[in-house]
Amino acid sequence: MFFNPNSVAIVGASQTAGKVGYEILANMIAAGYKGKLFPVNNKAETIEGLKCYPDLESISQIPDLVIIILPAHIVPSIMEQCAKIGTKSVIIISAGFKEVGQEGRKLEQRVIQIARQAGIRVIGPNCLGVIVPANHVNASFGGSLPHKGGIGYLSQSGALLAAILDTANSNGIGFSKLVSIGNKADVDELDLIKAFGEDPETRVIAGYLENIADGNDFVRAAEKISHDKPILLMKSGGTGAGAQAAASHTGSLAGSETAYEAVFERAGIIRCFSIKRQFDFAQAFANQPLPASNRVAVITNAGGPGIMAADAIERYGLEFAVLTDETMKKLAEGLPPAANVHNPIDVLGDALADKYEFAIDVVRNDPNVDAILVLLTPQAMTESTATAEAMARASNEKGDKPFFASFLGADKVAEAIRVLVDNGIPQYDSPESAVLTIKMMVNYVKWRKRPRRVVKLFAVNRRKVEMIVEKHLRQGVREIGETESKEILEAYGFVTPKGAVAATADQAAGIAQQLGFPVVMKIWSPDILHKSDVGGVRVGLKNARDVMDAFDLMMYRIPKKMPEANILGVLVQEMCGSGKEVILGMNRDPHFGPLMMFGMGGTMVEVLKDVSFYLAPLTAEEARQMLVNTKTYKILVGTRGEKGVDIDVVAEGLQRLSQLVTEFPQIQELDINPFIVGPAGITPIAVDARMSVEKI
Repeated sequence: MFFNPNSVAIVGASQTAGKVGYEILANMIAAGYKGKLFPVNNKAETIEGLKCYPDLESISQIPDLVIIILPAHIVPSIMEQCAKIGTKSVIIISAGFKEVGQEGRKLEQRVIQIARQAGIRVIGPNCLGVIVPANHVNASFGGSLPHKGGIGYLSQSGALLAAILDTANSNGIGFSKLVSIGNKADVDELDLIKAFGEDPETRVIAGYLENIADGNDFVRAAEKISHDKPILLMKSGGTGAGAQAAASHTGSLAGSETAYEAVFERAGIIRCFSIKRQFDFAQAFANQPLPASNRVAVITNAGGPGIMAADAIERYGLEFAVLTDETMKKLAEGLPPAANVHNPIDVLGDALADKYEFAIDVVRNDPNVDAILVLLTPQAMTESTATAEAMARASNEKGDKPFFASFLGADKVAEAIRVLVDNGIPQYDSPESAVLTIKMMVNYVKWRKRPRRVVKLFAVNRRKVEMIVEKHLRQGVREIGETESKEILEAYGFVTPKGAVAATADQAAGIAQQLGFPVVMKIWSPDILHKSDVGGVRVGLKNARDVMDAFDLMMYRIPKKMPEANILGVLVQEMCGSGKEVILGMNRDPHFGPLMMFGMGGTMVEVLKDVSFYLAPLTAEEARQMLVNTKTYKILVGTRGEKGVDIDVVAEGLQRLSQLVTEFPQIQELDINPFIVGPAGITPIAVDARMSVEKI
């Protein structure tokens, strides 16, 4: 009953203008609310001509919705009244709960405990309220009722929602519903996204979030809803201190912002970095059909804006529509001889509305055109308003292709812009903004057309991994050493170099001779994670003397650098053949689970930061896309005649790791670095590995 209540009680209604309790009641009245309003105030007889009630129990019926605007310490007692009379929907506007500290948190927990025992759903506390234009509900103190439209909006910030509402009202943007979720003690972003997804009046879901409560459920629900309705979110709070220092390269590079980017990509959510961008996108998604593909036709009365649009189309990876011969012939017959009938179509500076309408009508019927962008500059002869009306007619008559407008100027195009907005044609203050919106719509269409996600499961030795993981957890050891990390990888189908641990120089030389030269030597200590940082890695050792000298030097120097480290010896292992070094990794996000990483390997991974992340479990296509998303990919496929590596085998490695960390949630961090890969037919080698585990 939050969105269409037949009766509303306002507990804390006030007679004093400017107080929240007055403004919410006044806003409900001004909105033309058609249900019953019950102001609750034990010190007033009437407010704004409405009878006041001393408490909820004195009302003659059960209100569908109760709005509470009282000091935080009183709210639990009001919730008990709600439970007693049987109200099932409550909005708590009041602040002073968990946002102010521990005492407020206890109050909030008490409120929700009462609500859950009574089956009451709660929006808030510490929120702006709820607005439903179609039902004349303005249960908020955020401003006047906005226009009715197709955008469902949710916000974790009440103040930001008030600003959004003011911006929308000044630009004629309409909404189906607006909800401020505040502390989201009960109703949260997932509840609202699901509700908006089922709401026939909502065509696009938009919002502002600072965090997401239930990561896994959110991803699953948002991914499902995105197939039917676009979700446009602003997300703040991702560039602060970031993740705490982590043992692995992956852990040090994966922060909360990285996780959200991966979540949004998986779920098809369109990330917006400003209110303006969000409204730019939302207007188009809410009012225009989706483009079939990425071919854009531009109609303009000035060369400059046409060139700006052309640059943006190329920059954003769209295509200039190649008009058919028939289209260009018709344009040539109906436009002045000096007009350009190629895309962008220039109808010339003296074009009246009829020329625009003619060009629009011809171009919209071209099978090579997926989207139409109309640019207009207000020159002396320009009929801005009539041109906008022509666009509206074209858009309404044949709604299979989206229309976009960029009428440049101010006073001379103000009336025309009003016509565009009233008719659902998105208007932009620059050609670039319009083209970026088209790009977002094209990306969304591509996401919806992606193949059904199928995650391949490989034959593995889970028991082997269980034994190693359980042993470490039983002993309270978080870090799994290199040898046992490689045993885990081998159990999941990876190939690792042969080698053994030596406690003396003679043992090291003997192992090296058995393996065959050249060999690699690494310091062996549970306390040294980044071996190369302390001189603990030597490669290309060609004979026994080299091995013994390297052993003695490590044992002399490293204890001086790390006197607290427990050094057990050295790992001597075969030296792998040549190939490209990449890194495969995973960091487990506390909200969203395992984040897979791919990038350039070796010691440069944290310097170059050329990495990509994606949520596990991975499909084959997602694993491959992780490679494509890095600059490393250009090196891997081969440049200037150099033979490329086996891309599919790298992608398979990511999928195998994805299966490992999905099946073993105890694994918190993991790196394979370097993972040496070569051309097709060459077995990739997991040269070095580290993992960490925790009890779950």
